[in-house]
This record gives sequence, structure tokens and C-alpha cells, in this order.
Amino acid sequence: TDKLKSYGAAKQDIMPEVEHRQHKGLNNRAEVSHQPTRLKEKQMRRFKSPALAQRFLSAHGPINNLFRCHRHLLSRVDYRAARQKAFFTWQIITNALAAG
Repeated sequence: TDKLKSYGAAKQDIMPEVEHRQHKGLNNRAEVSHQPTRLKEKQMRRFKSPALAQRFLSAHGPINNLFRCHRHLLSRVDYRAARQKAFFTWQIITNALAAG
């Protein structure tokens, strides 16, 4: 694992007989696969409780996905079209919520 202090404590509780090797580059593949989880944890640090964080992030996730167009995969024309579609969809959603 990397050098997070919490890993040592967790390892002692769960698997004390297994060797725990800590090195900066030893588990890069595993760490990269956990990157989305780490980003969510970083966002959650700003909140006073996990419940408030979950409430915000459960609403924020779909909105964020709507506007995240993966620019590196699209041409300029396609990216602009995707952004226009996202803003149009957002306008429909917000107007429907305001009206209802």
C-alpha cells in the first residue's frame, strides 16, 4: 500500500499475520483504480457529517455527469454541441422544478 497511516491500524485488526509492504510505487495500479473514491473522499472533507456529504453528493453526482463532456474525446464542434445539449437539458430540468 501507499503510506497512509490508517492502513497499518486496519491491517492489524483484519489480517495481522500478513506482511504489509509500504512503498510509493508498489501498488500504483490499485491506487489508480481507487481514484474516483479518493475524489469523493476529498469532496466529503468539507462537510460536517457524512450524512450531509451524502445528501449533497447524491444530488451533485447526476448534475456533474450531465456537464462533464469528456473534452479529450471530442472534437471542438462535438464538444460545443454536447455542452449546448447539457445546458438545454439543465434549463428544462430547472424550469420543470420551478413550475412544479
